[in-house]
Amino acid sequence: MATLTKEKPAIKNSFPVEGMTCAACAVSVESMLQAQPGVQSAAVNFANKTALVEYTPGTDLSQLQKALQSVGYDLLIQQEEATQEAQEAREQEAYTRLKTKTLWAAALSLPVAVIGMFFHHMPYGNWIMLALTLPVVFWFGRNFYVNAFKQARHGKANMDTLVALSTGIAFLFSAFNTFYPEFFLSRGLEPHVYYEAATVIIAFILLGKLLEERAKSRTSGAIKKLMGLQPKSVKALRNGQEIELPIEQVLVGDVLLIRPGEKIPVDGRVVSGSSFLDESMISGEPMAVEKNSGDKVFTGTINQKGSLQIAAEKVGAETLLAQIIKMVQQAQGSKAPVQKLTDKIAGIFVPVVIGISLLSFAAWYFLGGDNNVTHALLALITVLIIACPCALGLATPTAIMVGVGRGAENGILIKDAESLETAHKLTAVVLDKTGTITKGRPEVTELHWAVPEEETKGLAAVLLALENQSEHPLAEAVSKHLTEQGVQPAVLEQFTSVTGRGVQAQYQGQTFWLGNEKLMQENGLQFSPDLEKTAAKRKAEAKTVVYAGTQGQVVALIAIADAIKETSAQAIQEMQQLGLHVYMLTGDNAQTAAAVAQQVGLSHYQAEVMPQDKANFIQELQRQGHVVGMVGDGINDSQALALADVGIAMGRGTDIAMDVAKITLMHSDLRAIAKAIKLSKATVRTIHQNLFWAFIYNVIGIPVAAGLLYPIWGLLLDPMLAGAAMALSSVSVVTNSLRLRTLKL
Repeated sequence: MATLTKEKPAIKNSFPVEGMTCAACAVSVESMLQAQPGVQSAAVNFANKTALVEYTPGTDLSQLQKALQSVGYDLLIQQEEATQEAQEAREQEAYTRLKTKTLWAAALSLPVAVIGMFFHHMPYGNWIMLALTLPVVFWFGRNFYVNAFKQARHGKANMDTLVALSTGIAFLFSAFNTFYPEFFLSRGLEPHVYYEAATVIIAFILLGKLLEERAKSRTSGAIKKLMGLQPKSVKALRNGQEIELPIEQVLVGDVLLIRPGEKIPVDGRVVSGSSFLDESMISGEPMAVEKNSGDKVFTGTINQKGSLQIAAEKVGAETLLAQIIKMVQQAQGSKAPVQKLTDKIAGIFVPVVIGISLLSFAAWYFLGGDNNVTHALLALITVLIIACPCALGLATPTAIMVGVGRGAENGILIKDAESLETAHKLTAVVLDKTGTITKGRPEVTELHWAVPEEETKGLAAVLLALENQSEHPLAEAVSKHLTEQGVQPAVLEQFTSVTGRGVQAQYQGQTFWLGNEKLMQENGLQFSPDLEKTAAKRKAEAKTVVYAGTQGQVVALIAIADAIKETSAQAIQEMQQLGLHVYMLTGDNAQTAAAVAQQVGLSHYQAEVMPQDKANFIQELQRQGHVVGMVGDGINDSQALALADVGIAMGRGTDIAMDVAKITLMHSDLRAIAKAIKLSKATVRTIHQNLFWAFIYNVIGIPVAAGLLYPIWGLLLDPMLAGAAMALSSVSVVTNSLRLRTLKL
């Protein structure tokens, strides 16, 4: 009888990858990893240079590393190499090297370009340009040739292949004419050199890579900031003694002491004490939550004014914060690398250009008659120079750069090209409530008096004094409101806090109470019919109601709420007019969620959702075929922001939300979402126009460079004119991109 064995679950880990320079490299690494024994799946993210690998237990990771090393990449599997700090240090070192190469390449290319364009007949000009070009091509630009060789080994081609071929052949042709000018002179031809083409192309493409790396480096701090939410050490009670422990040494069951202002270090439960905790990093809600004995607490939340003793229930990697960190890491690393449009085109374009240049050489060599070798070489060089990838390579980045700049002028900060290209495809937008639709802080919306107006001034002074001494998180909102009205606090006597109810104090021989409905009822304070009616209305609007009372009656009602931003309803209407499905998710209760949704014109919403619920909702929409934008402002939104096709953070939100998101709205005005979509459409349209003209230029220029018009009109394009035409095509692309500056949003 066969014995059934339970298979061990697959292991999923993220590993840094070194040596990738383009999206095609990420595809190569991914396919190489997927081909290895034991690997079930692999997703390589070129943006953060990581590979998320799912493999069976027992898989030899060193074999994965050797497989990548054999083709010029490296997989960092050692723990000390794969840490966030080590990876950041390597990336910073690589960025510094790239910056140095770019500056040197630009400095050496400038005099070469000046001599080549204006002083090419100066004495020893060719030799000076040769000396300046050598380090640019063979040192600062060597990676283009190395990467082109790697692609060739895999039977592939990308932009590096075109750069290597065009600059390499231009350099070799120029060097030949520098050393042996008589070869062409004896045949009645000018021995032109094209050193400036080789150096300037390399300098510009290095600059583009530098700008790309700089933009990507800004996203690397999100995980580090999340980790910083957990304290490094805690105070624990062991054997009746208070001791300080590193967070790593805390065990399940340890009783920890939490003082006012400290962060909760583990997930646990309150065993003694009472306080309010700021749990906005989990729920997104600004209202602090009261915690008493038996209540659950979570890592990273902030204790306010009380002291607590908590029993640790989950520590280390098991805590909710650790799970959020892990999920954000996987969300950032699980996206398949987006193959850039120009690289896809180059995969076909490069072999075609090489084939045409070789065919031109062969045709001239065998059919060219006199000077067949000379004409064959000129045709070969001219085709490769005129097909140089400048216009093709500039088509996307110039439009993106201008589009990003135009967005910044309108308070829309766009972190990368992918998000700008994707925004116009959005079909659904998910909005967090607190801090996104609403202002994100409690405010007094109404102070309703149940006494004659002449008595309100003195009562307001007492209310302000009561709230100034209260520890309740809503007290600050009331104090701010009264202070802005010019109220000065009274001097109270015998102030007392009533746990779970409110506060009371003596003033001029009278007792005053401030708190919830239960506090009023327990002290026999009567509600007027008008006050009861007003309270019922405000509660139906999901507002928090606080009462003030003295001398047997309730004298005032204070309604407090997280106010909706003035522009939210209009912004949601604009998104719906664009054909977007708009949803609201919130950690708040169902009554509040319903009230807010009704006021801003939303019919789709969910209440009482946790961070994982938001992420699941995003993934469900994506499974339904939607392209999803997520808009949020808090730590609790970070996983959903990372999973969304386009993550959009509010500018007044947390640093972590802004780091994970791809677009940040600096004015926290939701109307900017419609502007961002309009900008995306215009930018993508400009990219398509640029690519069209770059191709039209090549469709016309390459046949002419190959000598197609020679039999008809005796026209054979000079390589110098080919270089000028190449420059003109680049100028036209840049000029078209600059039109985005005048776009009205």
